[in-house]
Amino acid sequence: MPIGVYVRAKSVVKDRLRAGLAADHVDDFTAWLRQRRYTDKTIVERIRLLACWTHWAREKGYAFDTVRAAHAASFALIDAGYRPRFRGDVNKDAVETGKLFIGYLEDRGALPRVPVLPGPPIVGEYMVWAREQQGLAETTLATYASAIIPFVAALGEDPAAYDAAAIRGYMLGRAGAVSVARLNGIGVAIRAFLRFLIAMGRCPPGRDRAMPQAAEWRLASIPRFLPEDDIARIIAACESERRLRDRAIILLLVRLGMRASEVARLGFDDIDWRQGSIRLHGKGRREELLPLSQEVGDALIAYIECARPAFAARALFLTESAPLRPIDRGTIKCVVRRALERAGVESRFKGAHVLRHSAATSMLRHGVSLAGVSIVLRHRSPAMTVHYAKVDMTLLATIAQPWPGSASC
Repeated sequence: MPIGVYVRAKSVVKDRLRAGLAADHVDDFTAWLRQRRYTDKTIVERIRLLACWTHWAREKGYAFDTVRAAHAASFALIDAGYRPRFRGDVNKDAVETGKLFIGYLEDRGALPRVPVLPGPPIVGEYMVWAREQQGLAETTLATYASAIIPFVAALGEDPAAYDAAAIRGYMLGRAGAVSVARLNGIGVAIRAFLRFLIAMGRCPPGRDRAMPQAAEWRLASIPRFLPEDDIARIIAACESERRLRDRAIILLLVRLGMRASEVARLGFDDIDWRQGSIRLHGKGRREELLPLSQEVGDALIAYIECARPAFAARALFLTESAPLRPIDRGTIKCVVRRALERAGVESRFKGAHVLRHSAATSMLRHGVSLAGVSIVLRHRSPAMTVHYAKVDMTLLATIAQPWPGSASC
């Protein structure tokens, strides 16, 4: 597609594009944006911003093979408070367009994909090691990073300084700001980080044992779930043709008890239509099979045939507006929250996991054994499934013992 179709701007924009590091990619980049449902007006503006950014990069001496370094330098410039001097000068939106352009280059194979490592270098090293050696899922790594980065910021990047007193002091400081469950989650992440440092010889052995454990009664809480009437209302709130994607997602969560990350990662090659099964990529690189029920299968087919954008991607579920791309678990959470609001369901818990809990309690009420529920939810330990028995009054009635002593008055 020629530049002139979308770029109705002054000749200076075209001159900048032809002279900049994006000269050989402008037309294809324009087509790439259009494939992702950007409007013509937005595409024109993005190309203008790309001209601003590439002109700045050329003036600073950057070439195509240093495009990532150019983006990093421009981001640092804007982050330091640089103000554009005129309309065509580099600005925040131009830097964002530079990032979008790099994403295009990665998608086309013109640049190798480089994983973004969070926080200090020592945290990035652990993330790479945990991903490659332990097979931790990206969602788990993100959760761990949110706990480890503040720990490193507080204690420093020198593991030799991580003595028992410093570790305990940090955890005691966090104890007053988070819940017991969150505190123990932070402890799990930091303990895993310390074990990595010990394995690499950068921290004395035994430091992981200095991590205190917060007192918590095992299985003391009640599972978060929604009554079946509310579940029916949520599904009904996604019946329209505009909600085919949302209905398929909701049914995967509430009928099969899938996690949000598992739904987001679902691809076409994970569904075996002949055998009636769904293959999941679970925790620890495990592959597991779930049955594909008629209700869920019909919802998936309706979405694929009537609502899914014509976009070449392995991922089953895509965003509905530009930029067109596979959804992530954050999108799944938004889908659930909006469905609850449309259905008028009042609940303290609005995330996707409440539907997984609801699936478990519903199965128990319909006579499925705890062992069966454990298989569907893919729990590693049966003790995790026992948690749901507390909301199955029929099961509890069969094992309840009479109250000792005299009858009540």
